[in-house]
Amino acid sequence: MDIKIADMRSQKILEKIVGDFEIIFNLAGTLSHIDSMTNPQLDLDINCAAQLSLLQACRKNNRSAKIIFTGTRNQYGKALYLPVDEKHIQEPTDINGINAMAAEKYHLLYTKIYGIPTVSLRLTNTFGPRHQMKHSKQGVLNWFMRLLLEGKNVELYGDGTQIRDVNYVDDVVNALILAAENKKAIGKAYNLGGQPVTLKQFVEEVIKVLGAGNYLLRPFPPERKVIEIGNYVADIGKIKNDLNWEPKIKLEEGIKITIKYYKKYKNYYWK
Repeated sequence: MDIKIADMRSQKILEKIVGDFEIIFNLAGTLSHIDSMTNPQLDLDINCAAQLSLLQACRKNNRSAKIIFTGTRNQYGKALYLPVDEKHIQEPTDINGINAMAAEKYHLLYTKIYGIPTVSLRLTNTFGPRHQMKHSKQGVLNWFMRLLLEGKNVELYGDGTQIRDVNYVDDVVNALILAAENKKAIGKAYNLGGQPVTLKQFVEEVIKVLGAGNYLLRPFPPERKVIEIGNYVADIGKIKNDLNWEPKIKLEEGIKITIKYYKKYKNYYWK
């Protein structure tokens, strides 16, 4: 395996890297909603400028590369109806969501104008093994598991009944592969989604698997309250119809696999 570590914001570097690849899985980006509000320029650079650098590099050196871009359910903002389908208005509640929406539009525009085959998958809350565990900025579900594995309390904001659509990582990977394989997906955006649960239910399921743990309910901090999206459930009818994708791993099974993994490899992720 040839691994190259580079800054995706540099188009010159990317022009040398994209080469003759048939498929590019574009998972690069930052996910922190709070950080995007406190440092919007960095979020813009990484989640927009860097995406254009990749697209321009492919435009110059590899127009046939199929790019699978990973967007986010945060592009929708607060749901006007549930479940949310791809036709739902996109009205993000924070800078990160706006930049993700723009990045997706860049990809789909380059398909229309330059013929570069792109697909966007709007991911929801993903959890599972091999996720970084140093902080909660890249995914709160795995962070909850770390806290409970350490015997610490999980703090949930509000009453903890905010609904989230969660996906186990293997199901997400399967969606990425199907999107890469199927020509029908080119130029389209798809929702991913899975098992809708409240944050409290997710934490309770982890506690059940561990046989120990606790959570506390806290008022929303002001900076989080203003960007909270409320309940979210995805309509996955489009990707199910086009690519025959639907999640296979149930919540309890995914949590059990994840807990087992981090118990075994904790030293590699906690440092």
